[in-house]
Amino acid sequence: MTATKALEPLAALVEVDAYSPDQASWYCDQLERGKVISFKKAPFDFADDDKSFLLSQKQTGSRFHKNISYLPGIDILKGVSSNSPDRARLHQVMQHFSQEVTRFISRFLAPYAGKLQLDFASFRPLEEHGRDLPLHKRNDLLHVDAFPTRPTRGGRILRVFANINPSVDRVWKVGEPFHDFLPELMKAQSIDPPYRSSFGRTMARVANKIGLPVPDRSRYDEFMLHLHDWLKENGDFQKNARKADLAFPPGCVWMVFTDGVPHAVMSGQFALEQTFIVPPGALVSPEAAPVRVLETIKGMPMAS
Repeated sequence: MTATKALEPLAALVEVDAYSPDQASWYCDQLERGKVISFKKAPFDFADDDKSFLLSQKQTGSRFHKNISYLPGIDILKGVSSNSPDRARLHQVMQHFSQEVTRFISRFLAPYAGKLQLDFASFRPLEEHGRDLPLHKRNDLLHVDAFPTRPTRGGRILRVFANINPSVDRVWKVGEPFHDFLPELMKAQSIDPPYRSSFGRTMARVANKIGLPVPDRSRYDEFMLHLHDWLKENGDFQKNARKADLAFPPGCVWMVFTDGVPHAVMSGQFALEQTFIVPPGALVSPEAAPVRVLETIKGMPMAS
């Protein structure tokens, strides 16, 4: 990886003004190959009153955590104290946001309809620039997403974001897609986690099935968790990886497969997000999926 390569332009963004159903497979393909798709304004219903209510929230004292999260599968709100006078309204707003995004994605990315696994939604009210966080939790370093407690076993992580800040951009950096940067990186670097043994993986699977809080991770999930940390730790990658700056203006909505696009949040306050897991069988370009790229490099199954 060289500084010269980092200076080459990286066309990462696909901006959508209007769309039709016959373009759905093309948009899926663009996302799966590492593009970020954006809309200047929300292509789903999200009322100004709801935005104003969220903007009025103050993350002070013990009433809130850093993020407010909503679990649509079980209709639970987290990150807000049980005695908060705003809890019921927050629950309603987050529920409506999640439902509207889900309806839109099922139309816009029609090949995924009926196959998506609905994951968390979140509200991110803190300013990202200058946050004092441990290295592996920093958002301003390029990384790919992996969930420690929610292994995907080869499923892809699709995230839809909305900048509800009325006056300030949300600024990202994005890198080359997984299928471009990882093969080159692994030619020069040894990147291997301390995989569980077959026995350890079997025991984790059994524990998970009987309800114990033990993540049933595949080799793929273990690799992706390790890669998330490795990328943040590696100064050469952070400095010299080919990347582009993206500014998402007020009102903008964007989506990206965050498991396959190295990304960093440099600044911005007040964002909403909904996560989906897209199973391997729903993908329109499965050869670009991180699990397939890894299996090609390793010459072995990674998600079985």
